Amino acid sequence: MCFNETNGRISKLMSMIKALPINLSNLQKTVLQQIVRGTTKPYRLVRRAKLILAAASGESNSSISRRLELDRVQVRQWRSRWFEEREKLSAAEEQQVTEKALMVLIKGILSDRPRPGTTKSFTVEQVVQIVEIACEECEKSDRPVSHWTPSELADEAIKRGIVEKISPRSVGRFLKRSDITTTSRSLLVKCQN
Repeated sequence: MCFNETNGRISKLMSMIKALPINLSNLQKTVLQQIVRGTTKPYRLVRRAKLILAAASGESNSSISRRLELDRVQVRQWRSRWFEEREKLSAAEEQQVTEKALMVLIKGILSDRPRPGTTKSFTVEQVVQIVEIACEECEKSDRPVSHWTPSELADEAIKRGIVEKISPRSVGRFLKRSDITTTSRSLLVKCQN
């Protein structure tokens, strides 16, 4: 069996899979149309709203994928996600939520789900303690340096047991965030003056 035969069979099987039916209430349709017409909405959100509107009008997954330049797998995925959330949408409408609240719910459904990866690993308290160290005199920490660097701060935070591990890059980001109008270097200078 050659690749083209296999590819053709897979294509045929995929086209035989019945697309999940999408039924929209008038309010859901109105909110989706607002998303599509919005000028400040993210492109992905607009494209997904168009996809759901097209699916509700009876358009096939293949047609939607060609028109919106998406892979059919993506079309099926978003159609499936909307289908899974239909009860939540209906319940919200039964509770007579406002159009604004329904907009928030729909945006949540059409947004990317969190992906696996590194989670936030530092609490606000830990960040504050690290910035406090940056404002201390280096001599108090028995460090043979004249000024704090992100690398020295990271070592000191680990030594004091504030965090188990931290990179100098993370320390640098904390320092930059602690004073929007200054760089990390000027924050260190400001703390030491």
